[in-house]
Amino acid sequence: MSSHTFLIGGGWDAAEVYEPFLRAAAVAATGVPRIGCVIVDEGDGDEQFARYGNALRKAGDCTPVPLLVPVGGRFEPGLLEGVDGLLVCGGLTPAYQEAFGECLDSLPRLLAERGLPYAGFSAGAAVAARRAVVGGWLVDGVPVCPEDSAEDLEGVDVRAGLGLVPFGVDVHAAQWGTLARLVAAVARGYVPFGVALDENTVVEVAGDGHARVRGLGRAHVVRPAGDGDVRVRSYAADGSFSVE
Repeated sequence: MSSHTFLIGGGWDAAEVYEPFLRAAAVAATGVPRIGCVIVDEGDGDEQFARYGNALRKAGDCTPVPLLVPVGGRFEPGLLEGVDGLLVCGGLTPAYQEAFGECLDSLPRLLAERGLPYAGFSAGAAVAARRAVVGGWLVDGVPVCPEDSAEDLEGVDVRAGLGLVPFGVDVHAAQWGTLARLVAAVARGYVPFGVALDENTVVEVAGDGHARVRGLGRAHVVRPAGDGDVRVRSYAADGSFSVE
């Protein structure tokens, strides 16, 4: 598990969610931190990069660097050369999981070796998990979240992720109704436990085994309670919880 992992639940109303990530990147930098922005390019990659670049600059002094991956392409870990932090952006979550499919082991190792922090925004947060919830809205044919939140998938789909955090991650929780999908994933044992993030909310997963919440929304922690039941506890800004 990386000692510097930041999970952002989406949203564009709180540039401050990037601030703790930028502070961590500054530690690794020799000057103004260079932030690699991974975007799966569906044809509007330059526009998307401009949007993330603006959000990062509002949060602090940094130099965003575009790392565009075409749909169906693969991320090359060599692109980490010369950056002080890695932001994996939002989009279609299954496409991001596929983009990292050939470096699920090597990328976390390189981040740790170089002391580079990782931030995931929306899809980037989901794929940071060891077992990544990439979409879907049905379990055994029964709806567990709105179809509009399904990421073009039918059944709830959990795939191998980067393993930067040990829990499953879902995003846009309050806005898209995805907390219920994560509840279903935990109840079925697809993930050991999970964290659903509201938009404009960041969770920093520290090396001390605790996670800390910042931003405008909440982090909803879902843990199994036996016999297919779960318990949910929600944490507001400045709250913390164990990731064990």
